[in-house]
Amino acid sequence: MPVTDRQVERWLREDLGHHDVTNDVPGETTGRLVAKERGVVAGIEAATAVLEYLGVGVLDAAADGDRIEPGDAVLRVEGDAQDVLRAERVAVNVAGHASGVATKTRAAVDAARSESDGVEIAATRKTTPGLRGVEKRAVVAGGGDTHRLDLSHMVMVKDNHVAEMGMAEAVAHFREKASFATKIDVEVETPEDAPRAADAGADIVLLDNMTPAETGEAVDLLREVDPDVLAEASGGITVETVPEYARTGVDVISMGSLTHSAPTLDLSFRTGRRS
Repeated sequence: MPVTDRQVERWLREDLGHHDVTNDVPGETTGRLVAKERGVVAGIEAATAVLEYLGVGVLDAAADGDRIEPGDAVLRVEGDAQDVLRAERVAVNVAGHASGVATKTRAAVDAARSESDGVEIAATRKTTPGLRGVEKRAVVAGGGDTHRLDLSHMVMVKDNHVAEMGMAEAVAHFREKASFATKIDVEVETPEDAPRAADAGADIVLLDNMTPAETGEAVDLLREVDPDVLAEASGGITVETVPEYARTGVDVISMGSLTHSAPTLDLSFRTGRRS
């Protein structure tokens, strides 16, 4: 879903307040958004939307997914100095945050590829309220998978559902309620429960908070029951431990930290002679 004018208005209202004197600068200017560290670009569509909302012209820009080095220009602009300065902080914030997500995702994907060409790195719903679209697109820019964008995209049978209804009963209940096109992902916490979830009718079995050794055991048990059921590892997995999980044979590694803990990529906006 693209960034809307309503979102941009909310971002700008939050930053500009009611009486912005700081940016009361006359004349025309040019500017550029510059990388101060190595990373992967994302959030360019959102940053451009902010600039163009205030009438600032974006002359050229990097594409989401591009790798950048310190000193590289991410985008260049021209327009009224006041409008450029008013847009600058919001544009930098959204592009820096999204680029941080993309950069961390690319690091996780590269770590997975060191052990497996087939495993997918996926995000979760642990996103910043109001920024899910920006963050999910940043994951894709980094080479990852969005996982489900919202609750309507897939049924996840979690521990609370199992506690309330039982595993088999919960899967049967949601299978009856969901569309034929909707997959059911069942969360389990022990290797022994993985084949039980497959027998209950899971399309995907989420191996939650297991060690790499336990994950490998669960994958083996799952393959014996149904080799077509996907195995997903999740829960506290870091970029550093991705290779260990990739070696287990799982199909998907989902990581909440891609969105909730990615550091912002350091970007700087320079105008006028400094641009």
